[in-house]
Amino acid sequence: MTHAVIHQPRVAWDGARAFVRAAAGPQAEQFAQLVLDRLGEETHAEFVDSRQRLLTGFAVTGGDRYAGDLEAGRWRVRLDDLLQSRPDLIPAVLDLTNMG
Repeated sequence: MTHAVIHQPRVAWDGARAFVRAAAGPQAEQFAQLVLDRLGEETHAEFVDSRQRLLTGFAVTGGDRYAGDLEAGRWRVRLDDLLQSRPDLIPAVLDLTNMG
Protein backbone atom coordinates (compact mmCIF):
# COMPACT_ATOMS: atom_id res chain seq x y z
CA MET A 1 0.00 0.00 0.00
CA THR A 2 1.33 3.41 -0.98
CA HIS A 3 0.58 6.59 0.89
CA ALA A 4 0.63 9.93 -0.85
CA VAL A 5 2.41 12.70 0.95
CA ILE A 6 0.61 16.00 0.60
CA HIS A 7 2.80 19.07 0.85
CA GLN A 8 0.30 21.65 2.05
CA PRO A 9 2.31 24.73 0.97
CA ARG A 10 2.50 23.28 -2.55
CA VAL A 11 -1.25 22.67 -2.57
CA ALA A 12 -1.73 26.33 -1.58
CA TRP A 13 0.60 27.60 -4.31
CA ASP A 14 -0.86 25.41 -7.06
CA GLY A 15 -4.35 26.34 -5.89
CA ALA A 16 -3.47 30.03 -5.94
CA ARG A 17 -2.38 29.90 -9.56
CA ALA A 18 -5.49 27.94 -10.53
CA PHE A 19 -7.80 30.36 -8.70
CA VAL A 20 -6.25 33.30 -10.55
CA ARG A 21 -6.55 31.54 -13.92
CA ALA A 22 -10.18 30.77 -13.16
CA ALA A 23 -10.93 34.30 -11.93
CA ALA A 24 -9.57 35.78 -15.15
CA GLY A 25 -11.20 33.20 -17.39
CA PRO A 26 -14.55 32.89 -19.14
CA GLN A 27 -15.84 30.27 -16.68
CA ALA A 28 -15.29 32.42 -13.58
CA GLU A 29 -18.93 32.36 -12.51
CA GLN A 30 -19.09 28.56 -12.61
CA PHE A 31 -15.80 28.32 -10.71
CA ALA A 32 -17.10 30.83 -8.16
CA GLN A 33 -20.10 28.59 -7.51
CA LEU A 34 -17.78 25.63 -6.95
CA VAL A 35 -15.73 27.71 -4.51
CA LEU A 36 -18.91 28.60 -2.64
CA ASP A 37 -20.05 24.98 -2.52
CA ARG A 38 -16.70 23.54 -1.43
CA LEU A 39 -14.97 26.26 0.58
CA GLY A 40 -17.79 28.45 1.86
CA GLU A 41 -19.06 32.00 1.71
CA GLU A 42 -15.93 33.77 2.95
CA THR A 43 -13.65 32.21 0.34
CA HIS A 44 -16.32 32.77 -2.31
CA ALA A 45 -16.47 36.48 -1.46
CA GLU A 46 -12.67 36.66 -1.67
CA PHE A 47 -12.82 35.01 -5.10
CA VAL A 48 -15.39 37.53 -6.36
CA ASP A 49 -13.26 40.41 -5.03
CA SER A 50 -10.18 38.88 -6.61
CA ARG A 51 -11.87 38.67 -10.02
CA GLN A 52 -12.80 42.34 -9.82
CA ARG A 53 -9.25 43.35 -8.87
CA LEU A 54 -7.87 41.26 -11.75
CA LEU A 55 -10.22 42.73 -14.32
CA THR A 56 -9.50 46.24 -13.10
CA GLY A 57 -5.76 45.58 -13.00
CA PHE A 58 -5.73 44.15 -16.51
CA ALA A 59 -7.76 47.10 -17.82
CA VAL A 60 -5.47 49.66 -16.19
CA THR A 61 -2.24 48.00 -17.29
CA GLY A 62 -3.35 46.74 -20.68
CA GLY A 63 -3.05 43.12 -19.58
CA ASP A 64 0.24 43.26 -17.69
CA ARG A 65 0.67 40.03 -15.77
CA TYR A 66 1.64 41.94 -12.61
CA ALA A 67 -2.04 41.98 -11.59
CA GLY A 68 -2.21 38.20 -11.89
CA ASP A 69 1.04 37.70 -10.01
CA LEU A 70 -0.16 39.94 -7.21
CA GLU A 71 -3.45 38.04 -6.91
CA ALA A 72 -1.63 34.69 -6.99
CA GLY A 73 0.47 35.83 -4.04
CA ARG A 74 -2.64 36.85 -2.15
CA TRP A 75 -4.31 33.53 -2.86
CA ARG A 76 -1.25 31.58 -1.80
CA VAL A 77 -1.40 33.21 1.61
CA ARG A 78 -5.19 32.80 1.88
CA LEU A 79 -5.12 29.14 0.93
CA ASP A 80 -2.11 28.42 3.10
CA ASP A 81 -3.89 29.92 6.12
CA LEU A 82 -7.12 28.12 5.27
CA LEU A 83 -5.43 24.74 4.89
CA GLN A 84 -3.45 25.15 8.09
CA SER A 85 -6.63 25.77 10.05
CA ARG A 86 -8.78 23.34 8.02
CA PRO A 87 -6.64 20.51 6.62
CA ASP A 88 -9.85 18.63 5.85
CA LEU A 89 -10.32 21.05 2.93
CA ILE A 90 -7.16 19.89 1.12
CA PRO A 91 -9.15 17.51 -1.14
CA ALA A 92 -11.54 20.33 -2.09
CA VAL A 93 -8.65 22.67 -2.94
CA LEU A 94 -6.98 19.94 -4.97
CA ASP A 95 -10.23 19.36 -6.91
CA LEU A 96 -10.62 23.07 -7.58
CA THR A 97 -6.98 23.29 -8.64
CA ASN A 98 -7.58 20.58 -11.22
CA MET A 99 -10.61 22.49 -12.54
CA GLY A 100 -9.03 25.96 -12.58
